[in-house]
Amino acid sequence: MIGAGVGGLAVAIRLAGAGHHVEVFERSSSVGGKLGRYERDGFRFDTGPSLLTLPHLLREVVDVPMRRLDPIARYRFADGTWWDAPAGQLAMEAAVETLRPGNGADWARFWKRAEAIWEASHGPFLESPLEGWRTLVSQARHGHDLRVIAPWRTLRSLARQYLRDPRLVTFVDRYATYAGSDPRRAPAALAAIPYAERHFGAWYVEGGLASVADALEARAREVGVAMHLNSNVVRIVTDNGRATGIDVADHLNVGASTGGYRCDLVVANADASHVYGRLVSAPAAERRVRRATPSLSGFVLCLAVDRPPPMAHHTVLFPDRYDDEFDDLFARSPQPVRDPAIYISAPDDPRVAPAGAKAWFVLANAPRHGPVDWDRDGLKDRYADRVLELMARRGVEVRSNIRWREIITPADLERRTGAPGGSIYGTSSNGPIAAFLRPANRSPIDGLYLVGGSSHPGGGLPLVLLSARIVANLIGPAG
Repeated sequence: MIGAGVGGLAVAIRLAGAGHHVEVFERSSSVGGKLGRYERDGFRFDTGPSLLTLPHLLREVVDVPMRRLDPIARYRFADGTWWDAPAGQLAMEAAVETLRPGNGADWARFWKRAEAIWEASHGPFLESPLEGWRTLVSQARHGHDLRVIAPWRTLRSLARQYLRDPRLVTFVDRYATYAGSDPRRAPAALAAIPYAERHFGAWYVEGGLASVADALEARAREVGVAMHLNSNVVRIVTDNGRATGIDVADHLNVGASTGGYRCDLVVANADASHVYGRLVSAPAAERRVRRATPSLSGFVLCLAVDRPPPMAHHTVLFPDRYDDEFDDLFARSPQPVRDPAIYISAPDDPRVAPAGAKAWFVLANAPRHGPVDWDRDGLKDRYADRVLELMARRGVEVRSNIRWREIITPADLERRTGAPGGSIYGTSSNGPIAAFLRPANRSPIDGLYLVGGSSHPGGGLPLVLLSARIVANLIGPAG
């Protein structure tokens, strides 16, 4: 197993339970991958996901204490309206009605379509291995499924079909960013995300979501998985077109191999572009990954806040013109978003901050490192100041309460996780059927499998956990 992110640990647990001897090689000194954590002076921050949906997928491999959030998030729209999005569907209809009469009926119609998309897609597409557009078509139970999913439509156009209030369209647009994408180009199938969020609930893991990685590591060791930290895999060894082993460097980022391991199967929990671009020769697969649009990255502020103002667990502050954000992110020459939507996670959890203080995680979507040089002198501090200024303009003034701040840029994410440019979700879902055509879990090299957010079915905790289930099922029990 290459990589001890959530996908790698989850599939390792499943395979060990199926009788396989599993060894995990992780380049870092800790597990979790993009499910990161930053700790300082009694403050603890999740630097990756801060919300869990489809909790049953996690419970299939490990049990952790969690609580359901209601409301799921608080939103501030461009017109200055503040609005809480509740967890249940009936409560949601009542809540949107407070924004404008008639919204409740509009949302009910949108919800019905989103539910149909979920029902048509989660089994044959999200929970099954896909290997190109031919299997996408063949997996459909009947033509009605494809008409419901409407892969030729965008999320934005679907929202506008049902929702007359532009604020609700903006609300739905936000879900495209959960897949690192532009709602004007992302497929309508992503409407399944707000459906799943309300149907299965949005959950917070006590102590922060990074504790999921701790629980997965403990469970993996309990079932006999051998863990090798600070072990950087530099090559996947092949013999007659089949993966037969790995070469490992003993220290992080050492390019030369200092040890080799033979094995029957290799599972790579690493970005597909890294696997096919550096670890093994697979020219066709590498070309396909390079043709895809990379996902967005993130600019993060970890704020130690004294005497914090009252805040919801999750808050989203929308800009005046949301489309400008996607223009900046996905332009031929992208730039730091001039007026970004700002996401704030401020958990009410005594485990993550000292008494009288809060640990705030602040995120603005950002272009990858590379197209933008996030290591350029002064850029990260200037942009951090800009984000705090925009928060204040939108009603969240916290600058005088900040004890200290830690900045995490896309360049930092690239160095910490190995994801090219700090891309959070591998490739974006921009394009008619891009969400369904990520790199396959079964690679073109016999005996090599891919798991994690850059492979099918995509990024985010629930889909990564689904990819682990898919890979474990493809491999099957030890024989």
